[in-house]
Amino acid sequence: MIVIAQVSDTHFDGGPRAAERSARVLAYLAALPHPVDVVLVTGDIADHGLPHEYEEAAKALATVPGALTLPGNHDVRAAYRAGLLGEPAADGPVNRVAVVGGVTLALCDSTIPGRDDGRLDDETLDWLRGVLTGTDGPVLICMHHPPVELRVPFIDALRLHDAQPLADLLAEFPNVLAVLCGHAHSPAATTFAGRPLLVAPGVVSRLRLPWEGADPPMDYDAPPGLAFHVLDDDLRLTTHYRFLA
Repeated sequence: MIVIAQVSDTHFDGGPRAAERSARVLAYLAALPHPVDVVLVTGDIADHGLPHEYEEAAKALATVPGALTLPGNHDVRAAYRAGLLGEPAADGPVNRVAVVGGVTLALCDSTIPGRDDGRLDDETLDWLRGVLTGTDGPVLICMHHPPVELRVPFIDALRLHDAQPLADLLAEFPNVLAVLCGHAHSPAATTFAGRPLLVAPGVVSRLRLPWEGADPPMDYDAPPGLAFHVLDDDLRLTTHYRFLA
């Protein structure tokens, strides 16, 4: 059994509010009596993609060693690479793979530079095919943008568009167990290509749903949240959501 803690949408901006909310979540994880196997941060780590925001994020994430990250639409690839990965600045997709307890996590860059909606470009899809071809063990696809509508117009307009190539790819690989996303600032569970699609809550804010009165669309007073994904020896995936007052 492995446990993955998923954190999303920290939006570090150099200010005290985002820093305090992220610190609350990361301190909770660091203090768990039984540590999780890995912490996954699914994008929008910085608010403006600025170098000092990634410096702040890197220091905060150091409290949970080994955290895995991927970019969101607020992130800037070159600064992200330099500030979080310690790599030379470059503007191509930031795709990475990690293996945790025998499970492959494919960390996909779903961003389109300069835009808020998402897409998996040909380079990323080719990279993902290579990852999936290279393992017959269980795989989790991780990215920022949900590839389906969540029935929230504000977020649905900014989802991952042109998702059919990803669905076609997953149809070839039954060992893909689920897709993990962020971006929506709201916990959600649905399906994509016949697999569970699990969306983590936001740290910096919580999305107001249309039937809650979505004006303004984000609630900045709601407590930050995170998801725990538990994958057992039978490859059954169970997700729990936690909110920290």
